[in-house]
Amino acid sequence: MRIAVPKEIRDGEKRVALVPDIINKLTRLGYEVSIESGAGNHSQAMDEDFKSAGASIVNGDVLKGADVVLSVSPLTPAQMSSLKKGALTISFLSPVTAVDSIDAAASAGVTAFSLELVPRISRAQSMDALTSQALCAGYRAVLVGAEMSPRFFPLLMTAAGTVTPAQVLVLGAGVAGLQAIATARRLGAVVSAYDVRPSSADEVKSMGATFIDLELEALEGAGGYAREMTPERAAKQRELLTPYIAKSHVVITTAAVPGRKAPQLMTQAMVDAMGPGTIIVDLAAETGGNVEGSKPGEVVVTKNGVRIWGGKDVPSQLPFHASSLYSRNVVNLLTLLTTPAAEGSALALNLDFDDEIIDGAAVTHAGAKRDGGAK
Repeated sequence: MRIAVPKEIRDGEKRVALVPDIINKLTRLGYEVSIESGAGNHSQAMDEDFKSAGASIVNGDVLKGADVVLSVSPLTPAQMSSLKKGALTISFLSPVTAVDSIDAAASAGVTAFSLELVPRISRAQSMDALTSQALCAGYRAVLVGAEMSPRFFPLLMTAAGTVTPAQVLVLGAGVAGLQAIATARRLGAVVSAYDVRPSSADEVKSMGATFIDLELEALEGAGGYAREMTPERAAKQRELLTPYIAKSHVVITTAAVPGRKAPQLMTQAMVDAMGPGTIIVDLAAETGGNVEGSKPGEVVVTKNGVRIWGGKDVPSQLPFHASSLYSRNVVNLLTLLTTPAAEGSALALNLDFDDEIIDGAAVTHAGAKRDGGAK
């Protein structure tokens, strides 16, 4: 059976679905691996590296005849339609934004898996690409804030006087938020954080940051995510957060609700309350934005001198390690889906839909969409 890894064609995507140092795990299972020439260039994975790891390099249509296709972004509808019946794909196949690709996969008889739908259970942690890529995004967010800020992050005692530390506020204490807290602390900033889940308080404090308790109703959701809040709850939260935001030098927003528009945490009025030179890093800009006025891939400068950096393809801005982590998530899922070759038997795909991971992550199979695509 042959695995194909195409070049990523979505603008701004610099990751690759497989890196050379993990290919031996697939060849030991019995797979052949084909990489489209140049697919790993942005991730410092050159064609020669793939060849040395046991993969073949294809100039041209790498998808033709492939049994398994691994990618970061979903294949286009045309690519899905070109696959042979019974082929399997693994990618970030968003049921909300990749509707045409999902329809094409179903029509072509392709079994498509979405890493966004892998259930958040202990057994699936090694396959959780949302978590691994959020780690990259949280780290990158702080580097952006530190670079854009006109201030030092750490406390400095100098002969010319004392440099006070930057005040950094992180909104959302999921994986991205916790990584942002840890990174800002390493740079020496004074960090505080807020999350709608009070259970996050201990994690925030363990990072050396201050947890902001607004004494509002908890919004714990399924799978460790926050659940959507009512407009009244959102308005009260914004009112109580405003004083904390106004005194911050860098604000990093990371809040997301899977499959839905990002919650708006900061209105224009809250931004207007901030001082000139303040930096806002909105990691949710691509899904609607946590900050009113943010634009993905752009820096918006407000009339009072606040700069809002809208995140776009943020993990791709660290393509080396983002690809390495993503690759391991993909291979771990594919390993679960594989019955290795043994004496007297050939390598085969094991699509056991009684397994909650396989059942939850499969979006299409046998010419039809599955319930996983509606979760």
